[in-house]
Amino acid sequence: MLDTETATAGPATWGPRHAHDPTVVRDDDGTYYMFSTDAVANSKDIPSGVHIRTSQDLVGWQYYGTAFDGVPSPAADWTGAQGLWAPEVVRWPGSGWHMYYSASTFGSRTSAIGLAVAPSPAGPWEDRGLVVATRQGEHSQNAIDAAVVLDADGAPWLTYGSFFSGIYMLPLDRNSGKPLEEGDLGTLIARRHASVDGAVEGAFILYRPEEEQYVLFASYDSLFDSYNMRVAVSDSVTGPYRDFRGVTLTDLDASPMLAGTKILGSYQFDGGTGWLAPGHNSVFTQDGPDGSPEHFVVHHVRFADDPSQHMAQVRRLFFTGAGWPVVSPQPYAGHAVEVLPGPEPVAGSWQVLRFDPASTELVQAVTLDISCQGGDDVLSSGAPASLALIIKGMADGSGEAAELDAMVFGSWDWAGGRAALSFSGIDQRGVVWSGTKGARHE
Repeated sequence: MLDTETATAGPATWGPRHAHDPTVVRDDDGTYYMFSTDAVANSKDIPSGVHIRTSQDLVGWQYYGTAFDGVPSPAADWTGAQGLWAPEVVRWPGSGWHMYYSASTFGSRTSAIGLAVAPSPAGPWEDRGLVVATRQGEHSQNAIDAAVVLDADGAPWLTYGSFFSGIYMLPLDRNSGKPLEEGDLGTLIARRHASVDGAVEGAFILYRPEEEQYVLFASYDSLFDSYNMRVAVSDSVTGPYRDFRGVTLTDLDASPMLAGTKILGSYQFDGGTGWLAPGHNSVFTQDGPDGSPEHFVVHHVRFADDPSQHMAQVRRLFFTGAGWPVVSPQPYAGHAVEVLPGPEPVAGSWQVLRFDPASTELVQAVTLDISCQGGDDVLSSGAPASLALIIKGMADGSGEAAELDAMVFGSWDWAGGRAALSFSGIDQRGVVWSGTKGARHE
């Protein structure tokens, strides 16, 4: 739903608001493009056809238009959809850009993933028809939420699926971008038990060549109020994908609330906005200031005080010393404003979040003391650093301190309006903690 003010003013006023299921790419001229689910389908005032926004800095976003004039006819004929969902846009090796978009109606397996091509993210986009199509009562799969990964050999694979029978991985033809074998629906790589309605969707896979490892991101639970982001890793693109505790994401005997390592859920810092149900993420990668790859998670999130309102957020994504993905507790504000005024001790008082995988409740930050293994005189200038942190004082039922394999980095404390140290890390039980130093605001 759109609030009254922006519905009246129109898309030009949106910025990153009203973007669901976002993905971001960068064109050769440096412009960032965000593609997202149509905010409102079948509206004479707000068009459908994949919404596009542009940015020069990953922070400020301007509405650009739509990729299509409505739903392309093959997808519309198959599904009856009035809008398009969850577009995935990728630079296709040697031949411009590919977009994989979804068409469906809520809760139905009569769905389709279509393909369009363009010379640049700005378009024009030419529809190439359907890639995967499923039908209620005929297939267990649900053909929505497409994402593409190139494997270690450069071969493309399509990840897709939602609820019902789970997430699938389908090999694509390197030239056409369509399935290698017509009618193939792929290999199952993740699912959840019927006791939680099989609630897994919005999958994305990142290949890390430096580790020869595939990282699966997925969203659990309800997009309306309890979405949370989980990860698992594999040495093969088709799995098995295992979480921190070694649980395979296809194992229906595992606890459906504990499987998958939870890296982000609903939360609120003192004095800050309550963010609800972050999920359906993609990952954007570019060369950082030092020339090494830097990663960003792009996702949507709702406002805790009005869950009907949502927006896209960009966060920095890091990998700990042991290779586990963690995300910043603060949305990205740009490198320049995240620079600390000077080196700062890591040890001290922090506002801390603990993302209990068994809970979908909004986490309120609490004030805790953090120390560093090897001494509390460690200083940080804000450059990302792998550190071993110790947290005492927050009971998790074990009576033990949390020992974190963590990343510490500069960020922008949105509630305090200042540059500040933040951290995110994973403890010995596979639970992720995040926080910002000195972030209490009276």
